Amino acid sequence: MKLSSSLIFTSSYLGAVSGFSSLPSVSKRTVSTLVAERPFTSSQIYQYATAPEGLVNVADIWSERDVYSMEQWATQYGMQKADGVELYSEDGGSDYSLMTNSGVAAGETVIWVPSSIVINSASVEQEFGAGCLQQVEAVLIQIDEFAAMKGTATDSYYRLPLFRLMVRILAEWEKGQDSVYFPWLNSLPRQFFNGASMTKRCFECLPPYAGWLASTERTNYGHFNMALKQGYVPLNPETIM
Repeated sequence: MKLSSSLIFTSSYLGAVSGFSSLPSVSKRTVSTLVAERPFTSSQIYQYATAPEGLVNVADIWSERDVYSMEQWATQYGMQKADGVELYSEDGGSDYSLMTNSGVAAGETVIWVPSSIVINSASVEQEFGAGCLQQVEAVLIQIDEFAAMKGTATDSYYRLPLFRLMVRILAEWEKGQDSVYFPWLNSLPRQFFNGASMTKRCFECLPPYAGWLASTERTNYGHFNMALKQGYVPLNPETIM
């Protein structure tokens, strides 16, 4: 029996959005200049540079995923699996799922991950402080508003919890092997086939609704990227491609 599994221990709380009711204002002229002068292009995703020593090399899409070290790490932090459940790959290590070599009863817990190793959007504010997050989120919202005036519909405001997860994961990546999450980061895939990784030509090949969904994902990613480049969040500029 095989069970679909996500190896990403992250979560976002949509309820956290209610905390963004009062955000500091940012000059719309600044935002409009940013969008006009720094358009988002595919080169900002595909940057095949050698990763600095100690960092997970996200540029090498063929790099082997070390999922078994991640499993050992998670077990050390309290992750538990039902008897007979193990990681399994059908394609030589690109994608993984969970497989059990014994019966699993209905309602039985297959895998349990303690909240202490789950990265969630609610904890990001505690780490970075409300001030810098409110500033960068205000920029993100105004980038969306400017794009809407230009006829590009976006929903980044409603995806602020995902934006916070992006900030936290980038911060952990910068720490390299000093990050407690390094085994998890090193287990993740380097190659993706989602909307953020597609080009305009890809969108045109999709059915209309699917193409719109995929292009919206890429637009959101581009706006996240532009907001981070304003420097309100303490990330290395080289980290923000």
